[in-house]
Amino acid sequence: MHRRDALRASGVAALFGLPFDIKAGPTPPLPPEELHEQNPDTYWERIREEQFLLPRWRVYFNNGSLGVTPRPVVDAVVDYVTRGAELNAGGYPRWGYELLDQQRTELAGYVGCNKDNLALMHNATEAMSTIAAGLDLQAGDEVLITNQEHVSGRSGWLQKQARHGITVREVKIPLPPKSPEQLADLLVSAIGPRTRVISFSGITSPTGLILPMRDICRAARAKGVITVVDGAQVHGQIALKISDLDCDFFAGSPHKWMFAPPGSGMLYIRDEWLDRLWPLTVTGSWDNRSLKAARFMMMGTNNRAIVEGMVAGLRFANAIGPDRIYARIHQLARRVVERASALPYIEMVTPPDDRMYAALVSIKFKKDPSKIWPLCGKKKIWISGGERVRLSTHIHTRPADIDLFFDTVRQVLG
Repeated sequence: MHRRDALRASGVAALFGLPFDIKAGPTPPLPPEELHEQNPDTYWERIREEQFLLPRWRVYFNNGSLGVTPRPVVDAVVDYVTRGAELNAGGYPRWGYELLDQQRTELAGYVGCNKDNLALMHNATEAMSTIAAGLDLQAGDEVLITNQEHVSGRSGWLQKQARHGITVREVKIPLPPKSPEQLADLLVSAIGPRTRVISFSGITSPTGLILPMRDICRAARAKGVITVVDGAQVHGQIALKISDLDCDFFAGSPHKWMFAPPGSGMLYIRDEWLDRLWPLTVTGSWDNRSLKAARFMMMGTNNRAIVEGMVAGLRFANAIGPDRIYARIHQLARRVVERASALPYIEMVTPPDDRMYAALVSIKFKKDPSKIWPLCGKKKIWISGGERVRLSTHIHTRPADIDLFFDTVRQVLG
């Protein structure tokens, strides 16, 4: 390893908590297009081997918590940190006082909205907290949520309930649900005379269910109810334009499915709320409404390298092709469903209707699964275990990874 590569490798390892013996050298170009047409399995194997730092022995099924950062993103972060240390980045190597119009424009193009409606955040938790804290709700106002919300999607409303006397009411989602129409009807019919806000996940974190976001938002808007979509699991997993939803607010976490490094988040604010929502964290220009959504980014010094990594992740996804990615990860998820459905000691939480899941599948064990998890650890299978299990598939997932997990389950329970 040359000295320059050694320094680069050590910098990458320090930034991302990786062992020092990572793959050094420049990132190879993407495999040729014709390879995907001729031999898609080989194409995706090369993507895994050449574009990710994952060792061959690692099986990773937890993109729903934290995605895997590809090499071009790692390169972008390290490059910006290096140029920042040299003061060669052009301006202060930070964000928190800057508009970052170019970066927000690229992100807006990917998620489907106007740049001026989009603020960069650190994660969906921060975005959801900003929404909950920033809305002027009064004692007696009601916020409607589901029983499938992530703790970060519900906690902002629960804090507002404790401090300001609003009411938070849950709608129970059946598992598995029958259809998207059933889910839309459950939420919309639950709206009552005191309901001011309906806050729900576009794709639920614990179960991976895709909710009919547009139908729910449009019906709620017709009733004069504010709509908040927790979209932490959405972009990168399914094709969706925020502008098509008619929602008032949308929170996202590019570090899950969009290849961005940890610490990447976003907040969408509909035009009529740009002047009315209160920022959560403030510094100078917090009240400069001419900045539109960017005033919610005026929060003090932050790590600009993470933003540059997020943009690199967008470019990586676009270079492969988002539709190609969606098709691949859903194909792998269907393989999970097929393998799980064939085992008598597994109960499916994810419905068989593949309109209702993308790349995140949830299962439940009818037998005690406690002996599975130590064996998964020995086989280097990274999964969040329990009575109910969530399996996330992404383009670095190999069909053999899925087979290894279910063979391990059968080894213990079968």
